[in-house]
Amino acid sequence: MNPKRILLSIGYGVALLSLIWVLHDFHIMQALREMASVDWKWVLLGMAFDVLSYGIQGLRWKLLLTPFGKVRLSGAIRSVYAGLFANLVLPLRPGEFLRSYLLANSEEITMGRVLGSVGVERLVDLVIATAALGVASLFVDLPRPFQRAASIIGIIMLVILAGVVILILYLETKLGSNPNLGQDRPGFTGRFMSALAALHAMSTAPSFYTALLASILMPFCQAMALWSIMRSYSLPLSLSAAIVVLLVINLGVSLPNAPANVGSYQIFCVLGLGIFQVEKTTATGFSIFAFIALTLPFVFLGFAALLRSGLTLRGIGEQVSTIRRESFKSPSRV
Repeated sequence: MNPKRILLSIGYGVALLSLIWVLHDFHIMQALREMASVDWKWVLLGMAFDVLSYGIQGLRWKLLLTPFGKVRLSGAIRSVYAGLFANLVLPLRPGEFLRSYLLANSEEITMGRVLGSVGVERLVDLVIATAALGVASLFVDLPRPFQRAASIIGIIMLVILAGVVILILYLETKLGSNPNLGQDRPGFTGRFMSALAALHAMSTAPSFYTALLASILMPFCQAMALWSIMRSYSLPLSLSAAIVVLLVINLGVSLPNAPANVGSYQIFCVLGLGIFQVEKTTATGFSIFAFIALTLPFVFLGFAALLRSGLTLRGIGEQVSTIRRESFKSPSRV
């Protein structure tokens, strides 16, 4: 069976089962009353923080790519929004690859370098998320299973970081004798070696430290966005609680899922709120409301960014597949 079909089946299956569990014993009239009493000033503030967080992601991306040339901030942000829109309408999160292609094409930077920067982004995000979970656990009394999970994740991250440090030291030696590592190698091998060379260049550039600061501001804005929506919904939870719920949601939606993380977002939001004894119907209603409030701005921003990039809404799935095939067939230059 086609691996893509297997992942699609898993993603849609998880979404369906998640929605069944979330909506079981859901009291719709209670949820409608709670939604009707939301404070829209806090909702708008939450939307603004969420939009800002992805603008900061675009700034971080620009900073990471500084060693390879001057990247326009508007181009980086537009590519991020276009990728978010692709994730909203397509399963299995193809937006990461799409935004990489769009930026590489508009800023004339090779895909190897851009993909390397995306890999650095994901690694930094994992480190910050792990650290945030550890700090939040000092202020929030987490259930024992979550404490155990946090410890396991922390150990895994230490192992990964050790591996990355060793890899960077190896590249320092390798690039010293072969500065054109990966240059003109076609296909996947060339792309992989270009990504490794890009990893070395980004992690040793002065702009990397400013990118780290942006990496801290981005999840902070997302936590403020979720906390603002909680305030609008009259949930008496602290910012540290919002950080924990956000971490649970982000962990859940990283798995194979349906478009826009439907189902996965709701179940992990309910589970996260359950840590703080939020009643299930209230948690379910909030998960639906927060999902709509924090997704809606990117429907419009992402669609506009997609059109500006020259791609069309119709057949975007085929376009992403074509981009992926053609990109990995073409030669890779560092």
